Amino acid sequence: MQPKAKTAYKAILAFGIVSLLGDIVYEGARGLTPDYMNFLGASAAVVGLVTGLGEFLGYGIRLLSGIFADRTHAYWTFTFLGYGLIIAIPLMAFANGWQMVAIFILAERLGKALRSPARDVILSVASDGVGTGKAFGIHEFLDQIGAVVGPIILFAVMLLTAGNYSITFAVLAIPFIVMLFFLTRAYRTIGKISIDGKKGDKSPPEGNLPAYLGAVAFNTLGLVPVAILLFRVSDFAQTLSQAWLVPLVYALVQLVDAPSALLSGHAYDKSRGKVLLLPFAISIFPTALVMLTNNFAVLLIAAAILGLIEGMRESIYRAAVADMTPLASRGKAYGIFHTVYAVSILFSSIIFGLFLDLGIAFPITLLYALLTQAAAIFLLRKSFKKPK
Repeated sequence: MQPKAKTAYKAILAFGIVSLLGDIVYEGARGLTPDYMNFLGASAAVVGLVTGLGEFLGYGIRLLSGIFADRTHAYWTFTFLGYGLIIAIPLMAFANGWQMVAIFILAERLGKALRSPARDVILSVASDGVGTGKAFGIHEFLDQIGAVVGPIILFAVMLLTAGNYSITFAVLAIPFIVMLFFLTRAYRTIGKISIDGKKGDKSPPEGNLPAYLGAVAFNTLGLVPVAILLFRVSDFAQTLSQAWLVPLVYALVQLVDAPSALLSGHAYDKSRGKVLLLPFAISIFPTALVMLTNNFAVLLIAAAILGLIEGMRESIYRAAVADMTPLASRGKAYGIFHTVYAVSILFSSIIFGLFLDLGIAFPITLLYALLTQAAAIFLLRKSFKKPK
């Protein structure tokens, strides 16, 4: 292995472990914080408002943070600040009311918004000599391990402490401290992100970013969200009085997500991005399966395909942004990418929710999905062409 590639892998692995540990903290806590707020006296409406506002901050601020990261070149500052705000989760151990928990939730989501574009820029730079697909694939693979392990750890601690919230949240300080160690190690390995004093990399981008963002938007609009899948599973689970089936199906999505990210990242670098056509082409299948039936076996198949697509979205969808954007404007590009996805998933959730509530005929739903994915594939193919 070339020294340059060896250094790149060290940096990517360090960043992946950072995300793994960060996910143990905040993904583990996300399943417990609504219950904790309820315990502290918050109403359902308050819990919904706080979590909804948190998600808005987590995505809505990314465009601004990406722009400021590009203008200041302070990619590491935004990254350290963003990951540092995860300290809000262990600090919940000392909350004496739901209002304080709400502040901590919003602070952690703000941190997510601050770090995401800058972190993706650093990862794209670290991938030099390895490939952007591999870099984002490894990162997402480790990230998903944390997303699965985190809730298990919190469940175990709650069980061992007889439901002591303070001890459970305090335990999360341990992975948080280890996370900071690996983040510092990644910084020492990669070093400062250089913009060459000429406002960045002037090499021509390998693709058409506006067309690509349009493709991602249509792809997301026509893909049934995981939340709607779980809603259909919930109908089935209630019939059998087996509520545990819902988290089981969600776990399946997460478990498929991780290897999908890793394998697709490798394929992306080999195919020069053409593998992106795969998730777009198969996006029609989970939509059709989820909207057609609530048969549990069919829903499991839909969950597996959704996990496959989610893993690709978190790896190769992000990798393509780096290949289509000069370094000097990459933070802004990632901010726009995350914003486009957030808006699209919001409308997708509303549209498919209405299809279910209004009892829209399946052929109409299928036609909608086919048209949106056809538009997505058309724009995706157009995005492969360099702008003139």
